[in-house]
Amino acid sequence: MDGRFYYLTALLLWSGLAIRIPRLRHSRLDPALVSLCAVVLAAGISFTLSAPASVAAVNHLTGIPNLAAPLVYTVVTAFSAACLVLIVHWRGGDPVHVRRVALAWLSAYAAVIVALWVLFAMGDAPVERRTDLDTYYATTPGLAEMIILYLVAHLVAAFTTTTLCWRWSRKVTGWSGRGLAFLVSGWLLNGVFGVVKLAAVVARWTGRHWDTLSTDLAPAVAAVAAALVTVGYALPLVGPRIESVTAYARLRPLFKLLVDPADRRYWVPLSWRSLGDIDLRLTQRETGIRDGISRLGPRFDDRVRERAYNRAISCGASAPEAEAIGAAAMVVAATRAGTPGEPVPGTCVPTALDGNLRDLVRVSRAVHTPIVADTLRAGGRPESRRT
Repeated sequence: MDGRFYYLTALLLWSGLAIRIPRLRHSRLDPALVSLCAVVLAAGISFTLSAPASVAAVNHLTGIPNLAAPLVYTVVTAFSAACLVLIVHWRGGDPVHVRRVALAWLSAYAAVIVALWVLFAMGDAPVERRTDLDTYYATTPGLAEMIILYLVAHLVAAFTTTTLCWRWSRKVTGWSGRGLAFLVSGWLLNGVFGVVKLAAVVARWTGRHWDTLSTDLAPAVAAVAAALVTVGYALPLVGPRIESVTAYARLRPLFKLLVDPADRRYWVPLSWRSLGDIDLRLTQRETGIRDGISRLGPRFDDRVRERAYNRAISCGASAPEAEAIGAAAMVVAATRAGTPGEPVPGTCVPTALDGNLRDLVRVSRAVHTPIVADTLRAGGRPESRRT
């Protein structure tokens, strides 16, 4: 396996960590967030140290052949412990019980790490193996037990986490549910990684050589797992921001239609530096639109809305789409009308303009549809009413 593969995977993982760091700075006492960052950090370190070039560097700098092996196993075991602690905190419950369970997992895996180093010291590994140590020393006393111990510890964490995430994913929806779906897939593949590695080791016990499972297949599976886990962790944080940015952009046509450019209260430029405040920008834009709707109320003509609605229905639009098109036509017509006078009898603000953010986005996207333009050309523009 090309060494660049390991480093690129680590870079991917740390990119996911970078998304969380700003939040960590403001929530240093949040055990779940700290555990999450520890998971991603440990995963990235494990891939970095597993690269053949890194293995050679560690062995050369320390002067001990294969010292990189227990070091990598230690990081993988720490990664497994962080995964379990993270899930314990995510599930929540009685704080005392949560701390007790988390401490139990940490203590157990700390004991595993100590045992790994003791077993390495007891074994004899004079020949440096940069990619196939697991299978090369699978029958060597001390080293064989070290390899099995780290794989079993990893499998316990992987399948425990998979089971807990699966149960939890069936109870939540939205971005959290989508994130958990990725986590279930990622942790399941982490389990497959352990099984594949273990199969190659056991094969050596029976005289077979399945080394390619350990040196080629297992790293590839681990990389896919890392990608899925990173996406799973990032989605609950990034997803809502993506929705906010999208809504902000899609509200632009309606915003420009309803808000006076001279009114600087609502015209806040959105740059890459202000992405962190996208929710504030979105609220300002939505407020500007709703204020504009209230101001234009006396100019709304339900006859315009009804004509556009009927035309949209006849063209095959769904009821929500037709409502949005009708509301958009009414707003456009009102902005082109003269000084407002008495409201048109029977006219009121339609639900599409008085509903939630999703309704406003739908109306905004309908502003420039051909049906709106056709309706206004066909007589949908109301005459100016004198006061």
